[in-house]
Amino acid sequence: MKKQNEERVVILGGGVAGSLIAKSLQFNAHVTLVDPKEYFEISWASLRAMVEPSFAERTVINHRDYFTKGDLVTSNAVSVTETEVLTADGHRIEYDYLVIATGHADPVPKLRSERLHQYTEENEKIKSAHSILIVGGGPTGVELAGEIAVDFPDKKITLVHKGPRLLEFIGAKAADKTLKWLKSKKVEVKLEQAVDLNSTTDGDRTIYQTSVGETIEADCHFLCTGKPLASTWLKETVLKNDLDVQGRIKVDENLRVKGRSNIFAIGDITDISELKQGFLAQKQAGVVAKNLRQMMEGGKECWRETYKPHPVMAIVSLGRNDAVAQFPFLTISGRIPGFIKSRDLFVGKTRKQMGLNPHIV
Repeated sequence: MKKQNEERVVILGGGVAGSLIAKSLQFNAHVTLVDPKEYFEISWASLRAMVEPSFAERTVINHRDYFTKGDLVTSNAVSVTETEVLTADGHRIEYDYLVIATGHADPVPKLRSERLHQYTEENEKIKSAHSILIVGGGPTGVELAGEIAVDFPDKKITLVHKGPRLLEFIGAKAADKTLKWLKSKKVEVKLEQAVDLNSTTDGDRTIYQTSVGETIEADCHFLCTGKPLASTWLKETVLKNDLDVQGRIKVDENLRVKGRSNIFAIGDITDISELKQGFLAQKQAGVVAKNLRQMMEGGKECWRETYKPHPVMAIVSLGRNDAVAQFPFLTISGRIPGFIKSRDLFVGKTRKQMGLNPHIV
């Protein structure tokens, strides 16, 4: 229940950025978190959960485990005005401050139990297959290939990517090291090809056709290509003119929607010129949480914290012990970057950041 004179903060999206703001501000304002699912997921750890379903017990976290004080509305936002948010289930939620953190459209189950069951099903799919096709050579496809190759070395894995090299979002040196590692694990990599996922069967075999006329035999496939931004619904709202041509929300240096004083946007949905990564979304959440506290306390405009885009830096896991890392002036691969990320995938650190025990559910 809202206390008298308590500021109302509405957060749209319970991913890595929105959930952190909800956790950070729940005792500073009347916070309402709007999310279509009842849980927060450490998204960059999801591929490990496919080869080890029990790993998801630590990575799929009910919102109420860390967000204990505010209101939770388990629904999609469908419209926003200057003063309120309308949800698909009919809620009209008034706000003094709004944070949009809806990220990419990724249809997942509403209930935590259903999401855990989904990982178990995907694991059974992997275990029962002799040959596996992975479509997409970005970080998701590469990391999935690495997870399966290490945990199930007997599987025949084929990775197909339409671009001229893997991991096109970072440098060529990192891509070369990644390709070399995958080949060392007997992963077959086909570049500059697309795949027709309308497979055909030949007896007990499932056959996929590529754009250059090659055939790939695989018992199952995983599509690891990019997902659309979850911003289409904004095109029919008061924020329709605040989107760029790619559907991203235009923000200023304080992460406010440009030209607006009380609406913020963070994470993948913004037009910030940097890689869209979970740890950067968390940094943005920290900036917005500080700015909202200052605004609610009547702090001066000049005290607002600014956010500066970060240079290209990425660590892509290659199984449980190895990784390839690109830093601003250095690219390395092997056990050192693997020690930094691949063993626990920052799950313990993220749980601790959310006020939870890093090791147990």
